[in-house]
Amino acid sequence: MAYQVLQNTRINTSDFIFQHPETVTYPVKPLVSVKLYEPNGVPTLKIRATLYINSLDPNNPTVEEPTELEDTLQIYFDYDFSEETPESCDVWYVELDYTSDTVKNITEVVSYLKDLDPETSRGTKTKVDD
Repeated sequence: MAYQVLQNTRINTSDFIFQHPETVTYPVKPLVSVKLYEPNGVPTLKIRATLYINSLDPNNPTVEEPTELEDTLQIYFDYDFSEETPESCDVWYVELDYTSDTVKNITEVVSYLKDLDPETSRGTKTKVDD
């Protein structure tokens, strides 16, 4: 199996504030899209994620090596979540390609925004588009 992080970028130029923060559960689950494509004939999952992380944390989230569990791919995006509700967030765009001998068997990707202090993590299940 191989994966490559193609982009890991903060995309907002000023602090992002949710319009109705009382309706938001923190940490915010990753927003993820997944598409199977074949660059140079190699089946590959294109995974794109948008992450909302406390603006007070200046560090890029990191991507752990994805893990296949039968027909599911698990991905962890690591960050440092303060246990307090953030006043504002930075919006991060993370894009990666994933391939393996069994990549065509993957039907869903489960992605987690994982706190480096693992008391607080949130996840999202995303079906693979082909």
